[in-house]
Amino acid sequence: MSSLDTIIAHATPHGYGSVGIVRVSGTLTKQVALELLGKLPSPRQAEYLPFYDINRKMLDKGIAIYFPCPNSFTGEDILELHGHGGPVILEMLLQRILMFPGIRIARPGEFSERAFINNKIDLTQAEAIADIIEASSIQAARAAVNSLQGVFSKKINYLIEEIINLRLYIEANIDFPDEEEISIISQEKISVKLNQIISDINLLINKAHQSSLLREGSKIVITGKPNVGKSSIMNLLTGSDVAIVTKIAGTTRDVLRQQINLDGIPINIIDTAGLCDETTNEVERIGINRAWHEIQQADHILLIVDSCTTNLEEQENLYKKLISRLTYEKLFTIVRNKADLSNEKIGKNNTNKYSIITISALLEDGIEILIEHLKQSIGYTSLSIEGNFLARSRHIEALNTAVSYFLIAKEKLFFPEIIELLAEDLKLAHTALSEITGKFSSNDLLKRIFSRFCIGK
Repeated sequence: MSSLDTIIAHATPHGYGSVGIVRVSGTLTKQVALELLGKLPSPRQAEYLPFYDINRKMLDKGIAIYFPCPNSFTGEDILELHGHGGPVILEMLLQRILMFPGIRIARPGEFSERAFINNKIDLTQAEAIADIIEASSIQAARAAVNSLQGVFSKKINYLIEEIINLRLYIEANIDFPDEEEISIISQEKISVKLNQIISDINLLINKAHQSSLLREGSKIVITGKPNVGKSSIMNLLTGSDVAIVTKIAGTTRDVLRQQINLDGIPINIIDTAGLCDETTNEVERIGINRAWHEIQQADHILLIVDSCTTNLEEQENLYKKLISRLTYEKLFTIVRNKADLSNEKIGKNNTNKYSIITISALLEDGIEILIEHLKQSIGYTSLSIEGNFLARSRHIEALNTAVSYFLIAKEKLFFPEIIELLAEDLKLAHTALSEITGKFSSNDLLKRIFSRFCIGK
């Protein structure tokens, strides 16, 4: 790496603990080891050594591990100091090392960024490091480990290789149309190859959508008129009394959030203030505005109605009124509550537009049907962990962009006079896929990704 800076940071969380780790990476690492420890530890061997201050007084004593370049996480010389986990001791150690000219505190994610720049990992593997740390379930953690091991990268690199081979043939025929030695692919063969690549990318998009649920989860918003049982259903879904439940209409005035885990998928359940046409209460009006904001952001809407007072026609009118204010189509479920009073049959029915689930929140009857429906509606198919990976929104966006360029290229296939434009579309698709692994990435993209990492990683 061309940077002259040597960086340092805590590699363990701030606070009290039995062990605290300080990590150093860069060209001055050897000098730090010699002056701080009195020796350069043997490569990749843990040694129990004193840590000295500038006056050769012992600051602490612990484990030192030296990783010489290029066989280290960052590809640079790295020194890890495992000392006692008290914040004062760790800060003294940090400040001692910062006395060396040319050493500074690392930016968030800078160790991982240097590993990427030095070709130790690609961008999907770098993101997987953050995903492992932030994983909210065992399934998500294992999928992130798969990504770190290169499962996702291999799939992208395979597609890129297929595109490169196709581009080579097409561009060779453009540049050397009269050369007999150059293999000429017929239009039909090019079409077959394009279709195969499009099919492969679409399969990967489907799997990426599935795997993104493990990381990003789904946002389910509970809405409806006041006093229809929204808060009771919120409590039943989350398994805790997060919402106040009373017979007084409009008890919930603000947005309540709780995350649950359904088969390893993080689900954000959001309870909102009851919707009503008009109100003179300022607090209630603010609550309704916040409810509409959450509804617009939802992945799935649960419209709760009182089965005692809402017939099917009124239910349809409520649905139409609600969707008329939405900016894009969403998953929709109508929950008919209070079946214990209306004597409606507990169960589930489907229409072309939405599902209808009848429950009794008071008796907790039908809640399992609702939970099972939520699992199915999420679209997660319980993929096996082996071969799975974690995908982010930017990955799916890049895959969709690549497909769009391939579809445009197909339209140009049977117009030889614009074959150069077809080749350009393939180049753009190639670039879109390469942004996933970071082979072609803007500095702005890299800054956005690594700035979200914790310091010391």
